[in-house]
Amino acid sequence: MGLARPSLARAPGIGFRKLLGSGVGEGFTPRPNWSVWAILAEWPDAERARAATARDAPFAAWRARAEESFSLVLAPLSRRGRWSGAAPFDPAQAPPAPPGPIAALTRATLRPRGLLRFWGREPAISAAIGANPDVLFKIGLGETPWLQQVTFSVWPDAAAMDRFARGGGPHAGAIAAARRNGWFAEELYARFAVVSRSGTWQGRDPLAGRLAGATADAVPDQGEAA
Repeated sequence: MGLARPSLARAPGIGFRKLLGSGVGEGFTPRPNWSVWAILAEWPDAERARAATARDAPFAAWRARAEESFSLVLAPLSRRGRWSGAAPFDPAQAPPAPPGPIAALTRATLRPRGLLRFWGREPAISAAIGANPDVLFKIGLGETPWLQQVTFSVWPDAAAMDRFARGGGPHAGAIAAARRNGWFAEELYARFAVVSRSGTWQGRDPLAGRLAGATADAVPDQGEAA
């Protein structure tokens, strides 16, 4: 992952980008999963994003070594906050939110004094999202273990996502406590429309047959990716 930074920076047209690790189980945990990694990148348009994830290094190199890969092309609908001092995912040109799939991304840099109290809430959050029948895809990611965390999920529509985020459960409680106690040094929240997807996650396409508004892209086999 560390060696991918220079080649990712040289990818034509790339903007904001992050290389991320993941957590075990439902992913919303400080324990790392050494077999699952993610690249988050911003491109000028969907066509370039598809071409990049199919053929550019390090995407092709990672896919050639992977047992499985799953990619989503997203269009930003809303964003507030900052990430590493930047304001990515500009929704200024975003159309009205279409019916259908909505992706949610939340990320935060935690202050050391709030670490134990914040992560003490993690088992309840993990159990709640794991049992939620609406969520179509979910993963917990991070830049730095414990300190810089990202949650990413896909929902059939905005209403389903809002029920989970604002329904008074453990997730809403953790965010409220973090703000009340100043546990976050920096935070960003963004919503996206799912434009297309490719590949599989745990042996299947988690969006198949559920989201008519999102198209499925062809995925190059390992020989083509290499």
